[in-house]
Amino acid sequence: MPATLMNERDLEFMLYELFDSEGLTSRERYQDHDRQTFNEVINTAKVIAEKHFLPIRQKLDTHQPTFDGKKVHIIPELKTAIDAVNHSGIGSATADYELGGMQLPPIIASAASSFLTVAGGVGMGYNMLTTANANLLQAHGSDELINTWVKPMREGRFMGTMAMTEPGSGSSLGDLITKAVKTDDGTYRISGNKIYISGGDHDLSDNIVHLVLARIQGAPKGVKGISLFVVPKFLLNDDGSIGADNEVALAGLFHKMGGRAQTSTALSFGEKNGSVGYLVGEEHCGLKYMFHMMNEARIMVGTSGAVLAVAGYQYSVDYAKNRPQGRLPSCKDPQSPMVNIIEHADVKRMLLAQKAYAEGAMALVLYGTQLSDDEHTAATEEQRQYAHTLLDFLTPIIKTWPSEYGPKANSLAIQVMGGHGYINEHPVEMFYRDNRLNPIHEGTTGIQSLDLLTRKVPMNKMQGYHATLNEMRKTLDEAKQYNGLQQMTEQLSEALTTLSTTTEAVLSAMATKNIDLALSNSVKYLELFGHVIIAWLWLKQSIVATKALAEQPHQDDVYFYQGKLQAAQYFYRFELPEINLWSQLLIHTDSTSFDMQPEWF
Repeated sequence: MPATLMNERDLEFMLYELFDSEGLTSRERYQDHDRQTFNEVINTAKVIAEKHFLPIRQKLDTHQPTFDGKKVHIIPELKTAIDAVNHSGIGSATADYELGGMQLPPIIASAASSFLTVAGGVGMGYNMLTTANANLLQAHGSDELINTWVKPMREGRFMGTMAMTEPGSGSSLGDLITKAVKTDDGTYRISGNKIYISGGDHDLSDNIVHLVLARIQGAPKGVKGISLFVVPKFLLNDDGSIGADNEVALAGLFHKMGGRAQTSTALSFGEKNGSVGYLVGEEHCGLKYMFHMMNEARIMVGTSGAVLAVAGYQYSVDYAKNRPQGRLPSCKDPQSPMVNIIEHADVKRMLLAQKAYAEGAMALVLYGTQLSDDEHTAATEEQRQYAHTLLDFLTPIIKTWPSEYGPKANSLAIQVMGGHGYINEHPVEMFYRDNRLNPIHEGTTGIQSLDLLTRKVPMNKMQGYHATLNEMRKTLDEAKQYNGLQQMTEQLSEALTTLSTTTEAVLSAMATKNIDLALSNSVKYLELFGHVIIAWLWLKQSIVATKALAEQPHQDDVYFYQGKLQAAQYFYRFELPEINLWSQLLIHTDSTSFDMQPEWF
């Protein structure tokens, strides 16, 4: 199939028309760059994706990593592909120059990585976790930790993980029991078991730097007694070379329905003498530090959901344009030529739904990525704090909405292609399987919904909530200038009223009713809020498209912008009205799920 990995015209629209990434070059950190260098990096990623990852995409999916009891075996082509990424500098694109980085804006790095994600599945997950690991250490680690571990990770010589989940506690981190004992030399001895550790063992780098949550002997129970440690697979000699084994043993591999290129491991730490661990920051502050990496990982998960949705949409559109089958209901002549299936109304519906989900999700994750940059590089402290407030509030939605609606888009891509959709000669079934992991990764949808309602909405006198609504109202004020957008403007204004009324009702229920009952429909609240956010971002895209059409662009661009407006219309007519039902369930504290008894199942 000639379908492209990503819609390059849409990426250009997102980067330079919707988010004005070119304007970032006025910031001191990015003054060495311009639009040309941004595009060169994106093109380099595309070339690497097409040359190194795309030819092995199916092999990565069908040849999962294996463990022979001593060593993990991964197809050797993956190391060649990852080495190409590291040699290009894209693996550490956002890092400081002095640490071997390119000091690129995260939004540009995200766009570049999208090609690699589509072509290589989660083969790029090793690099992405390494980047997040290094970012955490750079933000919270000592100079010694940074000098020892961050630079080799930026160079691609070492790779990194985060090791949180345990067999007995799952997502309930307050119940973890991995133990840390302080020694006379200031290091700690770590012992315990971790599961579902992505990239926990492999032969793709010289060393693996695990960031491990553990409880120091005598620490308080619960989340306030958790500390964070660097625990490498191998210790280092004084000259920085690889030294002794550090008792980080692979107990086994998990075999997943998707995301098969990246190992998912069960690790055992310190079975004999204890693994040597180096404390990050202060004792008992580990979860606070780990959230730095978790929140970055949550944006990565949302981005994966969006990118895979875009990829499936691209592929199914191309298929539909080239697959003749059947005739329109109005045609009664069996001798007439068949039409390509893209002419059928229901296929158009499914493609429009995919476009609305995928490009809405893509706008959301790129917006989040830009906020993560603004909180560090915006011109004033006030702007940086404002970006932090917005991003902190929106993170549960950025993680969850794309990871829930991305698989829905991929399911529709399979349906569009019929029998060709579910055979592995085409990648859309793999996109679906890969994407189905995302609602679970980095905090399930239910966990994210509880975080949104119990923490993010009420936090700091609802500062993040009000800032988000403020941003949407600004867009509404701008949209009122355009006659063609009046219906969407009115609908979004009504949706904001529904959101506000619902939020007040849920917060009141949380304060006056059984808290478990009040939160029993929290997922529907998150979905409602997410739909309003996506509607807002579609209105922003519609404003840009309306302005561009007024300039009488080239015919190809006319088609592109009209497609944007039609997808926005689809979302407003088919998707946004669903929030009214969800709102009623929440306002009336519907107890259907809460009242269900275990014995009744």
